[in-house]
Amino acid sequence: MPRYAPEPAQTHGNPRRTAVLLVNLGTPDAPTAPALRRYLKQFLWDPRVVEIPRLAWWLILNGLILNLRPAKSAAKYAQIWLPEGSPLRVHTERQARLLRGLLGQQGLAGVEIAWAMRYGQPSIDATLDQLKRNGAERILVLPLYPQYAASATASVMDAVADWIKRTRNPPELRFVKHFHDHPGYIAALAASVREHWMANGRSTRLVMSFHGLPRRSLDLGDPYFCECQKTGRLLAEALELSADDYLITFQSRFGRAQWLQPYTQPTLEKLARDGLQRVDLICPGFVADCLETLEEIALECKTAFLAHGGKEFHYLPSLNERADWIAALGDIARTHLAGWPLATTADTQAPARARALGA
Repeated sequence: MPRYAPEPAQTHGNPRRTAVLLVNLGTPDAPTAPALRRYLKQFLWDPRVVEIPRLAWWLILNGLILNLRPAKSAAKYAQIWLPEGSPLRVHTERQARLLRGLLGQQGLAGVEIAWAMRYGQPSIDATLDQLKRNGAERILVLPLYPQYAASATASVMDAVADWIKRTRNPPELRFVKHFHDHPGYIAALAASVREHWMANGRSTRLVMSFHGLPRRSLDLGDPYFCECQKTGRLLAEALELSADDYLITFQSRFGRAQWLQPYTQPTLEKLARDGLQRVDLICPGFVADCLETLEEIALECKTAFLAHGGKEFHYLPSLNERADWIAALGDIARTHLAGWPLATTADTQAPARARALGA
């Protein structure tokens, strides 16, 4: 087997292009047990995701988890699946399309926008291959994770690095590490909360739930916990909330090890037992709705809050296709593209004009 993948045919005279690759976590192809088994096998075998000795984890993963969990996870996905497919895939594809349109309006129609999933399809490898065939000489990789975590952002970097190792002539590459404190991102979150309050009234408590990580990740030097705290503080400041008006919690625990605390569902149950009648909950770490927001939060956590005495539970949707979020995404991309030659709308139209004139 060749060490390097075949290179696309050289076409002299074509302009070298710049591209932005949006990357999200991933999704199964369908809400079925076989599809979930394929997805979970790829996801949970990533050493960035589960940092325990490989042999022990292989036995646990293949002996227990991949035999028991796919059917349960498939049932959960089935509850939130859209006619167009997985919500995460649908929203990520729409975000890429809207970003392409926005940059085009700003005179950068020559910047190609693509999207990929770290686990599942479309894969990072296949998307980078296609960008290279399209003439992309410079690629900005923008993981759609506001807060950096080794298990998420660095895993995208690993996948890109593995692709580089198999590529004879790789393009220039840049990465967006995080945007947890980007003003546009914070402003879009705050606007979504204000709009919800205007339409539904204001709860006395806003819960900000972030995806959880094992507690040892903080001890090992992962800045994720600190970046979540900063996002929460900046959002609270934008909303003019006092310390008693909001809580930062962590969801999606897996296994028996201690994870970042406080945990979301137990916190909601305690709030209900203590007499809180209504809670509003937002997930700032997710820029697109997915299983963790639509099923775990909007269904499971809502049920738990109401079962323990709460009366109203409001989940505030992720940023998804909000215009202010797409504008922030465009600003993030343009900032990290700075210094690269970018084809403008006029540049992309020039060849067509030349052909029309017989040049």
